[in-house]
Amino acid sequence: MLRFDPTPVDAFIEKSALETLRPRVEAAHRALIEKTGAGHEFTGWRDLLLSPNDALLEDLAATAAEIRERADVLVCIGIGGSYLGAKAVIDALTPYFPARRGDDAPRTPEILFAGHHMSGAYLRELMAYLEGKSVYLNVISKSGTTLEPALAFRFLRQWLEARFDDADRRIIVTTDPERGALNQLRAEKGYKKYVIPPDVGGRFSVLTPVGLLPIAVAGIDIHALFYGAVDACRRFSGTGDNPALDYAARRYLLHEHGYAVEVLAVFEPRLAGIGGWWQQLFGESEGKDHKGLFPAVVQYSTDLHSLGQYVQDGKRLLIETFLMAEHDGGDLPVPATGDNLDGLDYLAGQTMRHINRQAYEGTLRAHVAGGVPAMTLWLDRIAPGDLGACLYFFEHAVAVGGYLLGINPFDQPGVEAYKKEMFALLGKP
Repeated sequence: MLRFDPTPVDAFIEKSALETLRPRVEAAHRALIEKTGAGHEFTGWRDLLLSPNDALLEDLAATAAEIRERADVLVCIGIGGSYLGAKAVIDALTPYFPARRGDDAPRTPEILFAGHHMSGAYLRELMAYLEGKSVYLNVISKSGTTLEPALAFRFLRQWLEARFDDADRRIIVTTDPERGALNQLRAEKGYKKYVIPPDVGGRFSVLTPVGLLPIAVAGIDIHALFYGAVDACRRFSGTGDNPALDYAARRYLLHEHGYAVEVLAVFEPRLAGIGGWWQQLFGESEGKDHKGLFPAVVQYSTDLHSLGQYVQDGKRLLIETFLMAEHDGGDLPVPATGDNLDGLDYLAGQTMRHINRQAYEGTLRAHVAGGVPAMTLWLDRIAPGDLGACLYFFEHAVAVGGYLLGINPFDQPGVEAYKKEMFALLGKP
């Protein structure tokens, strides 16, 4: 169960302003639920939760089991929403240091990513690293022609075909139902295919085969992840007890009061990837018509020793949202020492989880006292169901927030500007 605590931020917002805004928030919510808002043709990410496809989940799990059995490495080729969601969930739910494989240990391939930038050095070193390993590729692209993943696939497909007689079995495409270059290639090669629903945009696609296949290959329970989001979708279908609306309303009011940046802060490093996914979700959804909060991610306490000075004493243009877990797996007691040279024996017997929690509480108090509006989203634990609910929480909130801003939260027209200039320089016909 998610818990949203807006208490600190409400010191910066007049209660009457929230009450006045409430009818607009509810109208924006209805526009999403009833499919009457701008871009409503791209709200399929809700529909797939309202009508779960258990057969698809089972098929994905079966394909993942085959890959786990046969592969040392799965390379996922994609950019933006085609990799950020999967990477975020995998980073959050896999051990920091995987245990050494014994004879009886379940086989879990290494999940690597390509096609999310244009570093030739990365591709060269990746292909060298893959030598001698059993490799599968999952190329994820609606069009099949997006520059970064298409280039990576060109290299890696040739590399794979030169080394494996069954290369066509080792390539899985996740793409448009009918159109695009990958469908043409699949017709020739017979690749296994999964569909990106045409009514789901990339940044909302983590709970489609785009994210679910690599997540399943990592050994994560995709059924629990998916149904955590299903439960949140059902819970947030109304306007009462809806923390996604509470979050969207406060962000909007602070935006209208001149705040320009939202910092998502995590204290557990494995949640930093959720921040990367959140950053794209909010940046692409709200950054239009010179509107929107700029999304930035910090990992505390690490960044308290770098960016912390600015957050505490810099320009008062920041708001801060903490993403926390009640049970983070950090129940490691501090040992006592005989010499106490570091002066930390007063912490002996206390757990790292408790110390981290006090660091959060102290940071929250200090930043609020320094003029930073802050709020917290609490997960019960870092587990598939909780993360599924968290993903849906942010998706629902950003859709409502976009409607409050008066923009279409489901398009990204600004992304095309750099492509036009880049392709002109490259001499694209």
